[in-house]
Amino acid sequence: MPSVDPLQPLTQLAGVAGAADGARADVDRLLGHRMLRRRSAEVSAESSLRGARASAALAGAAYPLAEVRTGGVDDPLVTGALRVSAGLGPLVSTWRRAPLQVLARLHVLAAAGLAPDERLGRPTAAVGSRLTALAAVLTGPSGVPAVVVAAVVHGELLALAPFGTADGLVARAAYRLTLVAFGLDPKAVSVPEVGHAELEDEYADALAGYRAGDAAGVAGWVRHCCAAVSLGAREGLAVCEALGRT
Repeated sequence: MPSVDPLQPLTQLAGVAGAADGARADVDRLLGHRMLRRRSAEVSAESSLRGARASAALAGAAYPLAEVRTGGVDDPLVTGALRVSAGLGPLVSTWRRAPLQVLARLHVLAAAGLAPDERLGRPTAAVGSRLTALAAVLTGPSGVPAVVVAAVVHGELLALAPFGTADGLVARAAYRLTLVAFGLDPKAVSVPEVGHAELEDEYADALAGYRAGDAAGVAGWVRHCCAAVSLGAREGLAVCEALGRT
């Protein structure tokens, strides 16, 4: 008997299927940009930098992109976000096989200098069962759109705050990893973190809806993530156009 996809019911919630289709179309438009035929590595690198800057800003460490680019910011949240961003590439192939191992590594990268060394990469025991359930979703087969899976990963990690420090940086990195590893953005050229930064006024309320766990709240969170992915694709297009002028 085929296994039941635990996320499948989410696609039936109000507005989710349409929002997921819209996000997919926006990322596909980005992936078709001519700049990616010859300079995709440069676009990905710039996406990574902008994503790190936005993720740190969402964690309360907002600095101009130019300062982050030149390394002129001495803030452990920014430093952690940049380390995470630089370390994502090698983790893509492991994410769907050993997600708990990857989460531990992400926390080490994000929280060095913020948490005691003995706490780095060690989630609290209280969240163990939900992290295990999340890992089962990531390692199992799924026909659910990647953006929906990513929204659940993002929401669960923010809601659980499994490490107690730098959990937002970890959650947003895992979100981006999911979009890449599940095939929505295999070139890692969109910038979903910028999308969330643009929608910052809605971010906390949407997460509160997800935490509440009712259908309307979960649907609202998934739609919010889809909107952020669409905005992140637009940011990727802006990167492509900027590179085209150089």
